[in-house]
Amino acid sequence: MTRQKSEVWEWMKALVIAVLLAAGIRYFLFAPIVVDGLSMMPTLHDQNRMVVSKLSYNIGEPKRFDIVVFHAPEQKDYIKRVIGLPGDHVEYKNDVLYINGEPIEEPYLDGAKTELIDAPLTYDFELEQLWGEKTVPEGHLFVMGDNRRFSKDSRDIGFVPMESVIGKTNVVYWPLSEIRFVD
Repeated sequence: MTRQKSEVWEWMKALVIAVLLAAGIRYFLFAPIVVDGLSMMPTLHDQNRMVVSKLSYNIGEPKRFDIVVFHAPEQKDYIKRVIGLPGDHVEYKNDVLYINGEPIEEPYLDGAKTELIDAPLTYDFELEQLWGEKTVPEGHLFVMGDNRRFSKDSRDIGFVPMESVIGKTNVVYWPLSEIRFVD
C-alpha cells in the first residue's frame, strides 16, 4: 500500500511540475494567437494561428517592419507591422513610404500594389495631419496593417505604447498547409 501511495505521489508531483512549466512558458516566453480579420492580407490570412515571442523585446528593441502583437484600445489584441520607431518622421506620398524624408521600400506590398487599378494602396498622410506630432514619440511605435485600405491601425488608434506590445510574431503554425516564417 505504501508503494502505491508513493507512486501516486510521484505522478502528482510530475503533473504539477508539467503544468507549472507549461504555464510559465506560455506566460513569460511564447503564446499562441489567432489572426482575426483581413488587415494583414496578403501576408497573413484570417484565422492563421501564430506563435508570439514575448521574450523578443525584453532582450531587444523592435525593428522596422517587425510584425507585432499588442493590446489595442478595444480590449483586443491586434497584429500589425512596425512602420515608425521612436523619433521617426513618417509620411506617405503617392503610395511611397518616407521615413525621415527618405523613401523606404516595402517589398511585402509589391503584389498588392500591382493588383490595384483604381487608387493607391496607402493614402497620403503625415504624422502631423493625423496626430499633431512631427515624430513618433519616445516609448511608442507607429504600426500599420499590410492591407492598407482595410486596416485599423496607428492612423486610426494612434501611437502604440511599448508597454502595450506583447511581442513579435513571425511563425504561422496553422493551418498546416500554410506553415511558414513571415517577414
